[in-house]
Amino acid sequence: MKEFPKIISVILNTNRREDTLACLKSLVDNHYPNLGVIVLDNASTDGSNEAISEQFPMVQIINLTENLGYAGNNNVGIQAALDQHADWVFVMNEDILLAPDTLVNLIAAVQNQPDTGIIGPMVYHADEPDVIQSAGGFLSKNRWDAVHRGFNEKDEGQYANRVYVDWISGCAIMVKRDAILQAGLIDQRFFYYWEETEWCTRIKNQGWHVLFVPQAKIWHKGVQREYKPSPNVTYYAVRNRLLLLQKHHAPLKVWIRTIFFYLRTLLAWSIKPKWRFKKDHRNALWQGLKDFIFRRWGKRPQTL
Repeated sequence: MKEFPKIISVILNTNRREDTLACLKSLVDNHYPNLGVIVLDNASTDGSNEAISEQFPMVQIINLTENLGYAGNNNVGIQAALDQHADWVFVMNEDILLAPDTLVNLIAAVQNQPDTGIIGPMVYHADEPDVIQSAGGFLSKNRWDAVHRGFNEKDEGQYANRVYVDWISGCAIMVKRDAILQAGLIDQRFFYYWEETEWCTRIKNQGWHVLFVPQAKIWHKGVQREYKPSPNVTYYAVRNRLLLLQKHHAPLKVWIRTIFFYLRTLLAWSIKPKWRFKKDHRNALWQGLKDFIFRRWGKRPQTL
């Protein structure tokens, strides 16, 4: 294996100029000797392009012509990275900050692991720098819940070992060229949410390993300890989770438990007074169930 395989980072920006600039600075400060950077700009109007070009002239900017969500938008950058002969494609959120040795530690972890197709760092909350957001993820046996290892735990060394996991958080996921060529790009039907879990599952099913590397560290601004998802997240979480179960042939018991959970939640949010404030989430859940049944993918329609 090359000592410094070519990494191309792909960063999606939508009117997040300051976050993107901070992310790029932390990336460049890694001083990795074989790094390319692609910023995908989703019709920003905040001067992002001009600021990026001025401060980081080495960065390639691709202006997107339509919004295809996390999945479809990032696929544009992933394909561009493959066309530019990347050995590894590092898909990153614009609101993360990397430690100065993140890239070196990620690559060092796979120097003697040719069967590893995905690697990911330890993710911390940006507002609580020693509190874990994700130490890799796993799918639960009962309902295939996507669970972050260590979520909201203070890091006291309990996840200090490299381990194989089921999936890596999409805020910072590095994927090997050969794994992408074999398994394909992100499934654009997902649009947003669960897409990285499905991608990892598909790549694992092709025989690749997914490796969590705690020596590589990042900080993510987008999810805080008291994170409260919007109804849009509820919609995509329901629809896309069912799509994953279908696509990867979940056992019948997983389907039964998942559908029962959703129907029970739908009933509780409809009739119990204490859940009246969940009306928008209830509607989103119901819409997600219906859209799965009728095979409506992509961006959520805004009318029920």
